[in-house]
This record gives sequence, C-alpha cells and structure tokens, in this order.
Amino acid sequence: MEFSSLVIMEKEKDTNLFLRELGSYEVRYGGNYVRKLFCIDNMVSLYFDTDKDVEEWEYSAIFDLFDTEAFIEKGYKIKDKDEEYNPTWVISFPYDEKREVMSYKINEICNLIDECFKKVYLDIRGKKEDYI
Repeated sequence: MEFSSLVIMEKEKDTNLFLRELGSYEVRYGGNYVRKLFCIDNMVSLYFDTDKDVEEWEYSAIFDLFDTEAFIEKGYKIKDKDEEYNPTWVISFPYDEKREVMSYKINEICNLIDECFKKVYLDIRGKKEDYI
C-alpha cells in the first residue's frame, strides 16, 4: 500500500495530550519519511527521519551531507534531533487555518525531504571509508 496522507493533530502545550485533528493532507512524495506531525500554540512540528535503519557510518555521513539549507531557503526552521537511532530532524512552521495553504506547505516540505534524501543517498555512496 502506498503512502497517501498526513494528519496534523493539535496538542495541549502543558500536557502533550491530543486535543483534536486540525486537518488531513494528501501527499504524493516524501510522506513515508514523516514520523510525527502536530501543532502546539499554532506552531506545527514535523519530525522526519531516514525511513530505514542506517549503519553507524551512514548516520554521520547523512547528517554531514543532508541539505538543511533547502528548507531554510523556503522559510522553514529545521533542527537536528541527534538523540534518535536514525538521523532525524524537526521542521517548524506556523499553522494556517486555510486548508490550501497548509496543503501547499506540507507538500512542499515532503517533496523537499524526498529530494534531499534521494540526493544524500547518492552522495554518500562510496564514502564509507571517510566515516569509519
């Protein structure tokens, strides 16, 4: 079964309890990398990772070569989450009540994630010796 949509859940700031669904958005590419998607105080947090377990050397190589600037250039905040088993990042951006705006943002982010992972997986080929 192919991946098709992502749901934004609103969470309560102090308790982290889910309050309600804010929207479900169809995505074509990159949704398989998304691990968490929620909104607290009108700020959306989208967590994504490699979508597969990676070797130790790949972990370092992916963090070194993944193009976080592509997200910054589009106006998104992005942070590493290096305490996770696989390379993980969180993207933050303001929630917008307009469905078409949120759909555009989520698809833009997911497309970027997909493109960046395709590129980084090509870029790390043959670099194992550089990272062990």
